[in-house]
Amino acid sequence: MTAPLHWKLTIDAADPLAQADFWAAALGYRVEDHSRLIAGLREAGHLPEGATTERYGRDVWLDLAAVRHPDDPFDEYKDLGLGRRLLFQRVPEAKTAKNRLHLDLHVGAERIPAEVERLRGLGATVLYEQRQPMGVWTTMADPEGNEFCVE
Repeated sequence: MTAPLHWKLTIDAADPLAQADFWAAALGYRVEDHSRLIAGLREAGHLPEGATTERYGRDVWLDLAAVRHPDDPFDEYKDLGLGRRLLFQRVPEAKTAKNRLHLDLHVGAERIPAEVERLRGLGATVLYEQRQPMGVWTTMADPEGNEFCVE
């Protein structure tokens, strides 16, 4: 069996652009720039009306936004990550239950307090702190309420 060459985690969102901004800042990732792809689709007549908006001084997808690790390979024309990637897609319903999947940000026990404060400054909230024999961590929620841990 061959392992995947790359992966993306798709996350439902009310505001994909804001989520991409938050997670890019939280992880040190890059918000993907799909403006060349959008322009090409528009020129070919394959872009539905209302599919884009303007942000960062360029065209972006209205209902999708992605972030990628800055050191991973990427498609230079589409600016799609070919490594570690998070894709945020607009959905009409709000988050209603605990995540079945979440990210753990490993910063080291001595850096947890500073990292929690940095993430709070980006719009995250602290849900609770854990001190267990196997380690310590803080469970937080991103601006849309998705849980993640800082450990």
